[in-house]
Amino acid sequence: MEQTEIRDLVRRLARPHRRGTVIVEGAAIRAEGSDFDAVEAWVLANGGKKEEVAKPAPSGGLHGNHFAVSDINLNPATARYVLPAGAVEAPSEEGPAAAT
Repeated sequence: MEQTEIRDLVRRLARPHRRGTVIVEGAAIRAEGSDFDAVEAWVLANGGKKEEVAKPAPSGGLHGNHFAVSDINLNPATARYVLPAGAVEAPSEEGPAAAT
């Protein structure tokens, strides 16, 4: 995939998140049928990070340890990526030549 194709894909899938960032669901990237590895590499190279998933607090009781690990925490396909809002903006069409 070309860099512009990846940026357009990520821009289309991104949604606003807190503090002016955007978030992209890993499952949405996979559902597009695109080259997931290339898209993930682009996201990480453009200031994106995998969203940290908080581990559940250990609970007590007879079955506490059984429910402490969630399948969603073990499945990398559920990863979400947080990017700076500017990462998905199209580069300016006005290059240095347009400034004259």
